[in-house]
Amino acid sequence: MSTTIVPLAPELWPDFEDLFGKQGACYGCWCTHFRLAPAARRESSRERNKDHIKARIEAGPPPGLLAFEDGKAVGWMQIGPRADVPEWNNKGRGSAPIDPADASDPAVWAISCFFIRAKARGRGITHRLVEGGIDFARSNGARIVEACPIDLSRDSRSIGLFVGSSGVFEKAGFERLVERKAGRPLMRLVLKPIA
Repeated sequence: MSTTIVPLAPELWPDFEDLFGKQGACYGCWCTHFRLAPAARRESSRERNKDHIKARIEAGPPPGLLAFEDGKAVGWMQIGPRADVPEWNNKGRGSAPIDPADASDPAVWAISCFFIRAKARGRGITHRLVEGGIDFARSNGARIVEACPIDLSRDSRSIGLFVGSSGVFEKAGFERLVERKAGRPLMRLVLKPIA
């Protein structure tokens, strides 16, 4: 089965909504966890999170990529400049930038979240999203892409996998920079310019 990776443009909202389902993926997060401050998250609801991400998608540029198989969205990866996911930059997080200036540098990007449809898991979609994300980042002026995945636990259904598995990033050429929290390395890929 072939997988197509495309940026999440506003016209793909129905596909994104179908992928995330009525619950909004990850307990109604709608991929807003790293976009909203903790106080805003506590006050938010599933519907407010959905409205927030829909407004962000409509405002552009695309905040991530969708994976399609046979015309159906089967996976999502949030990727973009670090500034687009402000909570990812907090000093207390394992994902905090090595250089604080990276948090606002439009050429330093973050891959912060994944969501794969349950029936599509275990088929390498996350790998294909990361590959597509590298191309997407490079073509949009990124010089660095970072991730803060989890070293895979024995339970491949671990809720922590929304950040991705470090093995996926290692296979894509990312290098470990630092491990501030056990099993959660900050990883980096320096992009070579398009020749």
